[in-house]
Amino acid sequence: MRWLIAALLLAAPPSPDKKGTARDRAMLQLIERETQIANLLTAGRLAWDAGDYAAAAARWEALLKIEGLPSDVEKSVKPFAAEARSRAGGTPLMAVPLGEAAARPEAPKEPRPPPPVTVSGTVSGGGSVGPGGAVITLRRTDGWTPKPQPLTRPMLQKEKRFVPHVLAVPLGSTVDFENEDEIFHNVFSLSPAAKFDTGLHKGGARTPVKFDKAGVVELLCNIHATMLGFLVVVDTPWYAVADGGGAFQIKGVPPGEYEAAVWHESANEVQKRKLTVEEGAQLAFTVAADKRANPFPPDKYGKPRQQQLGY
Repeated sequence: MRWLIAALLLAAPPSPDKKGTARDRAMLQLIERETQIANLLTAGRLAWDAGDYAAAAARWEALLKIEGLPSDVEKSVKPFAAEARSRAGGTPLMAVPLGEAAARPEAPKEPRPPPPVTVSGTVSGGGSVGPGGAVITLRRTDGWTPKPQPLTRPMLQKEKRFVPHVLAVPLGSTVDFENEDEIFHNVFSLSPAAKFDTGLHKGGARTPVKFDKAGVVELLCNIHATMLGFLVVVDTPWYAVADGGGAFQIKGVPPGEYEAAVWHESANEVQKRKLTVEEGAQLAFTVAADKRANPFPPDKYGKPRQQQLGY
């Protein structure tokens, strides 16, 4: 419409009198301004469509400097001039008032994921050992389970016992076997998940061992046949070890669908269950007690030996 007005004004005949001459000058100024507005608008849009955002910004910024620019034109052009300058890698010369921000094309916003929750639960059963020491793990079934971050954790040899009796660590973690007794120990394992031998280490000694394979590692001492402990290497960041009463918590779990698994030293099989994790999610497991303890634990060469009570 603005270009049509300019064309009509150009076609209008000039007035012969002095008053007409003044009107003619005003008319010519109006024509020039409207033509300049139209040219800058068009040139800016053509440059924008061609991907030349620097040229588009220059045309539209020049347009915004025209004195007496109609407010509707200014309001429409400002956000696009700022966007063109931004895409060209510069700082917009004209600030866009907040009320005009809606004129800019905006990319659709990704929905925010729901916040992580804490999964609580209890384990019962376990026979004479009790439910304590059960290891609970969660793995996603509706998405990707991230790789856990390795840690460094101590496993003490204290009063001829492994402390804690059950330790769970993420894949790739290092366990420091620390002898707090005044006698020698020789920690080893023949488990498929990790076969290792620390050798003799005296009181106060610390021997680090790294575990790069997920699974259950049975810990023994080659000197003291009564010593028994378990290291559970997990391949998920969501895990917990139940306390003596069977209670556990797994923090920071994103809502979704999971498979929950429970390992216990007294059970022959790992118990598994589908779980929907949401706010207030609860788990309850009962573990079996169908696994017999080995009365003749092997030495580090795999040969059976009798329990040496009191030693």
